[in-house]
Amino acid sequence: MIRVLLVDDQPLLRSGFRAILDLEDDIEVVAEAGDGLECLALVRRHLPDIALIDVQMPVVDGIEATRRISADPALAGVHVVILTNYGLDEYVFDALRAGAAGFLVKDIVPEDFLHAVRVAARGDALLAPSITRKLIDRYVAQPLRVGTEKGLEELTNREREAVALVAQGLSNDQIAEHMLISPMTAKTHVNRAMAKLHARDRAQLVIYAYESGLVTPRTR
Repeated sequence: MIRVLLVDDQPLLRSGFRAILDLEDDIEVVAEAGDGLECLALVRRHLPDIALIDVQMPVVDGIEATRRISADPALAGVHVVILTNYGLDEYVFDALRAGAAGFLVKDIVPEDFLHAVRVAARGDALLAPSITRKLIDRYVAQPLRVGTEKGLEELTNREREAVALVAQGLSNDQIAEHMLISPMTAKTHVNRAMAKLHARDRAQLVIYAYESGLVTPRTR
């Protein structure tokens, strides 16, 4: 059972998301919150698998709520997925660096929304396709972050290859096919890279891959 916390300051939107989730046998909405402070209290009380959090909220916004959840070792099993109306903006970068597992635009269709919840529950990175392309393109104009390249020295060649493929949006099964290894071995490479780079999840691996220069965005 995937346990979900819904966090949005608009009750109508929460009701819509809940109506979709309540129809699924493998998903349970454990609580709802209308602001970031209430979200933090409910996360600690219920320890959900997924926290779907609106990016702009009163009291404590979605970015700060994500940062506090990610910083608490007791909440390591909570995967935050940020909900937004806007697509790509600075919130994407701030949220991913704060520890969000992914981003969804609120106009997502129900089938994709349900798939997204299940993907995030597995611990995979999740970015709406419309955001992923823009996120990658943004790095064309950005300089490398100082010091990020040093972490690459800790990775084996196979781990570097796996991280580069994660940054291209490949799943473990697709990485395995590309590297001619088993899915379990692919998962091991990814997990070891996450541990060495202190990445909370695959979304942060994507950010690291571009910031370190391991992957170079292609211009159109």
